[in-house]
Amino acid sequence: MERKKLNILLIEDDRIEVIKLQRAIALEFKDFKFSLAKNGSEALNILQSEQYNIILLDLNMPDTNGLEFLTILKNNEDLKHIPVIVLTTSDNEKDIYECYKLGIAGYLLKPLKYEDYELKIKTIMKYWSLNEFIPL
Repeated sequence: MERKKLNILLIEDDRIEVIKLQRAIALEFKDFKFSLAKNGSEALNILQSEQYNIILLDLNMPDTNGLEFLTILKNNEDLKHIPVIVLTTSDNEKDIYECYKLGIAGYLLKPLKYEDYELKIKTIMKYWSLNEFIPL
């Protein structure tokens, strides 16, 4: 059975972080689609028209922030299965607790060096290769 393309939604408003992540993903995984939303509202609109295998989420964004987005996502029967990895500058224990309480797959503190992104993306891809993510 042929594996379908990994479809990643990044919700991030910092262009430098977007570039680092895109580069790290492209080096590690050749068959993927990468979509970008600059805030939670934009991401929710994107999720209405396309399915994703994983969401990479910044918490501190304008409009609908990461915690608001997570709450909406995890209360939606059609979307709550999508693994979410939080990439944020917030080391606030309350944020960390709330995110895990909402069912995230991981929580990574920024700023990450490019090499850190490479390592994290390799870990994500390892799980993908083991079919841990729900295929589209």
